[in-house]
Amino acid sequence: MNVLLWHVHGSWTTSFVHGRHRYLVPVTPDRGPYGLGRARTYAWPANAVEVTPQELARAEVDLVILQRPEELELAQRWLGRRPGRDLPAIYVEHNTPKGDVPNTRHPMADRDDLLIAHVTGFNELFWDNGGTRTAVIEHGIVPPKAEWTGELDRLAVVTNEPARRWRVTGTDLMPRFAAVAPLDVYGMGVAGLADRLGLPPDRLAGHDDLPQDRMHEELARRRAYLHLCRWTSLGLSLIEAMAIGMPVVALAVTEAVDAVPPDAGVLATRVDTLVEAARWLATDRDAAYRLGARAREVAKERFGLDRFLADWDRLMEEETCASR
Repeated sequence: MNVLLWHVHGSWTTSFVHGRHRYLVPVTPDRGPYGLGRARTYAWPANAVEVTPQELARAEVDLVILQRPEELELAQRWLGRRPGRDLPAIYVEHNTPKGDVPNTRHPMADRDDLLIAHVTGFNELFWDNGGTRTAVIEHGIVPPKAEWTGELDRLAVVTNEPARRWRVTGTDLMPRFAAVAPLDVYGMGVAGLADRLGLPPDRLAGHDDLPQDRMHEELARRRAYLHLCRWTSLGLSLIEAMAIGMPVVALAVTEAVDAVPPDAGVLATRVDTLVEAARWLATDRDAAYRLGARAREVAKERFGLDRFLADWDRLMEEETCASR
């Protein structure tokens, strides 16, 4: 199939475009949010093809993958066809609901012309989807090349824009963990985070937007993975850390409770419990190896790329067949 989708979430899209279809990824001269084109820090296969809005007007498209409400109007304008009416459409919801939870209405609620695909069961449960059909397709990842060594008694965090998102990403909690082990924070917008938190550079170091393979290599050298997000969907960086073989220290919230079993890390809603777990793993490399080995097994069994792509193939085939 020829599948149109925007480059919105780099890690998820990286997995998605590893399928057997041809993926049309819009690109604009400014490479802005609606024309980002192919990824520059992730390895994408050749079947992910950049297309301009002008080329889309005459392109063969079998299915549209939507990820933001405004893409409905944008796709209709660029294609000259209406997603959900003239073309089958699936709306992928990556995020937890915002606002009046658990009464937050999904922007695609009560539609009969598309399907909402949630990335976690938690998200499907908490969004008010109305009468719109839904499905859950859990994440799958391209297996990282790096393997855990844990040689550095430091904690790794992967997050984007932690200064802006603050309580959502648990940024306010970081100083409590930096007191027991130095933190290395990876992602977009992490430069200057130590100053913002009032921490010396030897207790928190920011590593801004590294290429994915390089980031995985650096994560693998850290003792444990710290996941402090209070209200977020299940981050692919957490699954990638598990696949590397990192033990997890995480807040027991949203989908993390279901994704990380007790023998793969420590999850709790009491921060003191997690701080002590971080102290323990920073000093006990054997325990970290044991938990991390189990985390790697879980990531391989549950979040494998083949399962993810097979689930998507099945859903896309059902939607296109139903449309015909």
